[in-house]
Amino acid sequence: MPVLTRLIPSPVVVDISRGAMDDLAGLLADQRISASGKLAFAISGGSGQKLREKLAPDLPGADWYEVCDGTLDSAVKLADDIKGKRYDAVVGLGGGKIIDVAKYAAARVGLPMAAVATNLSHDGLCSPVSILDNDNGRGSYGVPTPIAMVIDLDVIRDAPARFVRSGIGDAISNISAIADWELSHEITGEPVDGLAAAMARTAGESVLRHPGGVGDDDFITVLAEGLVLSGIAMSISGDSRPSSGACHEISHAFDLLYPKRAASHGEQVGIGAAFAMHLRGASEQSGLFTEVLRRHGLPVLPEEIGFTVEEFVRAVAYAPQTRPGRFTILEHLDLSTDQIRDAYADYAKTIRS
Repeated sequence: MPVLTRLIPSPVVVDISRGAMDDLAGLLADQRISASGKLAFAISGGSGQKLREKLAPDLPGADWYEVCDGTLDSAVKLADDIKGKRYDAVVGLGGGKIIDVAKYAAARVGLPMAAVATNLSHDGLCSPVSILDNDNGRGSYGVPTPIAMVIDLDVIRDAPARFVRSGIGDAISNISAIADWELSHEITGEPVDGLAAAMARTAGESVLRHPGGVGDDDFITVLAEGLVLSGIAMSISGDSRPSSGACHEISHAFDLLYPKRAASHGEQVGIGAAFAMHLRGASEQSGLFTEVLRRHGLPVLPEEIGFTVEEFVRAVAYAPQTRPGRFTILEHLDLSTDQIRDAYADYAKTIRS
């Protein structure tokens, strides 16, 4: 009988520890990513410049490129700047926007990319997707998975706690996304990749049920591992399905309808996930979601991030248009505006009682 296997796209190295950034040059050399040290670093103008001052003495062969924002234009400019300069790899050093720009630029010029995360705001850190702002709002672009993932817990602890909270919302929303995937399989026959689903669900459950908080190294490690696993799950499935369902459709609707007022990604998908679980009649899980979100200082109602009930209803009604072809509880129920309003009133009443 033949042995059937498949290759899983994943980083060559994942280092999540205190002081992980201290020997970045050695790590990249030891893993044969860049023995020469000829690297193109993408950094922000603020915290990125401070980290450059710390790291530059050990990386004499590196060039540093400041990225001003998370737009497609910035990603294309970075690609143009590094093209033809014979780098071994591109290193995205920063938060989600910097890493997404670096992923896209590296893919455009055909170089491997290492992600060095300075916050844990979402699961895009290790995913095969770059989320970049463009002239039409915001787009998702397929890219290779980072070849290395480095998360220094000391650096994460120094970042504002709101970034960790955002990552919590994104991680636990996996559970709602998997429920949507399984619903689609039941109703439409869409295939479910069991390995990708298992990894994404495990990542979400590990964060949902961990008793620690944002100031706890053990909890932050579990969150970091969960976000990395979510990214790998997306690589396995070939799309964002393991981590993106109705929860993310609602968040994308906020981004598109209210671009100047949108909250953090994790805050929006956390609310979206709790509401989606309520819509599917999973009241116990919806209650657990809201309990955990509140414990970590995350919002559970749209009013808590500056949106009225009517604005939330509009976002939920618009949400299916953000991912044409994706089937979730929103597409399945196909609620009218009045039905969404009634469902939200019931959700709000339930979580307040």
